[in-house]
Amino acid sequence: MSAFAVPQSTGVDTEPGGLSDRDRRILDFERQWWKYSGAKEQAIRELFDLSAARYYQVLNALIDNPQALAADPLLVKRLRRMRATRQRERSARRLGAAD
Repeated sequence: MSAFAVPQSTGVDTEPGGLSDRDRRILDFERQWWKYSGAKEQAIRELFDLSAARYYQVLNALIDNPQALAADPLLVKRLRRMRATRQRERSARRLGAAD
């Protein structure tokens, strides 16, 4: 049994217009803090059966979902800030490389 105990899900909505089980599990998972990125990527594969790249695509779509914001505003706003910071850093590197 995995050290990462999160119930398996079909990803089907349990409430009309609500978040799917998988979406709720992803938000729960993102509340954790990871010391090493490799450990998080391994947990992603074990818990969600997704590659890290696909997981982050799903996560980015999820944090743009107003229902996710309503479900956990502090977490979603933190994740949005982190994403915006990474985007700014990537843009700055690209602009700096063009000089």
